[in-house]
Amino acid sequence: MKIILGISAFYHDSAASILVDGKILAAVQVERFTRKKHDSSYPFNATEFELD
Repeated sequence: MKIILGISAFYHDSAASILVDGKILAAVQVERFTRKKHDSSYPFNATEFELD
């Protein structure tokens, strides 16, 4: 089993995603947690949400 944590940060819309064997298991943008449009901060909340 191959698990990949994808992180996009510090540009326009930060986000995180998890892929398991090439299939998207979860994907979420940071603005869902911070309520800031086009939030470019590091996706701590998104990553924690996906790993839980």
